[in-house]
Amino acid sequence: MHTPLAALVFLACLAAAGTARAQSYPARTITLTVTAAAGGVTDVVARALGQRLAEAWGQQVVIENKGGAAHVVGAQSVAKAAPDGYSLLVAEAGTFTINPTLYGKGKLPYDEETDFIPITGIVRINQALLGHPSLPPGSVRELIALAKERPGDLTYGTAGIGSAPHMNMVLFERMAGVKLQGVHYRGAAPALTDVMAGHVQLMSVSVSLALPALRAGQVKVFGIGSSRRLAGAADIPTVAESGLPGYEASTWFGLFATAGTPRAIVDKINAEVANILADSQFREKFLAPQMFEPMASTPEAFADHIRAQTRKWAEVIRAQKLTIEK
Repeated sequence: MHTPLAALVFLACLAAAGTARAQSYPARTITLTVTAAAGGVTDVVARALGQRLAEAWGQQVVIENKGGAAHVVGAQSVAKAAPDGYSLLVAEAGTFTINPTLYGKGKLPYDEETDFIPITGIVRINQALLGHPSLPPGSVRELIALAKERPGDLTYGTAGIGSAPHMNMVLFERMAGVKLQGVHYRGAAPALTDVMAGHVQLMSVSVSLALPALRAGQVKVFGIGSSRRLAGAADIPTVAESGLPGYEASTWFGLFATAGTPRAIVDKINAEVANILADSQFREKFLAPQMFEPMASTPEAFADHIRAQTRKWAEVIRAQKLTIEK
């Protein structure tokens, strides 16, 4: 007779305890684990966000770069962390939307659906298709023609298997009907360094990393994978208008907590990140110069977005018969 009442009391106590923890959160250092090497966009986004969170909450925020293994190393460390909001993950989209299909269900050392709580998206970016200046083609159309003449000969750098620089080149191969050779790195920055040095020939990378290299004469940009020309790079055509209609290349970066983290803490983090992304100074000084698009949302809306993106990339991965070689 008293079981329903006891259950209600128990749930009320749990809710009260969660609220109390959220009110005192954060009481110590927070670690943001980044699933890529230092210097890449994931790292840049995490450091900017971490600095603002530290200022807002008066607690130190430490960035830990754990790149490699297609984002698996960093994701695994947070999946196994205590669910208290002090170990958070800043991850590129592929960690959750590509790896499950690429590796196969049950083959990752974490479960993307049960080991994490999506907190919010952070930013979305467009990627540029670029190459070493020594490459003869001057447009996407000419690049496709060269790739068809030399199947499997042209190389491209990635930020790891399953990363956006990898998958957007796979999409390019599929849509253009060409065969290229991927060379995988621990992050976008070292891959771009090797493109500039001429060790690999092509890359799909964020516009914010591509433009400085272009201005320095270290790369040539064939096009940007946006739906229309960007205001900050209006002289550069889209990949679609330069030779591959319908092609778009972008990715996003999001914030995640370990499953079991109290909802009150998740909501507190979500609200603070939304405030940061809405701040006019943050937009003007950080987002706008790098052409980052803010994508704050509720945890539920973010989870829905991840599921939709997972379905999209699963089709590409299966069509191209991509797998992780063990």
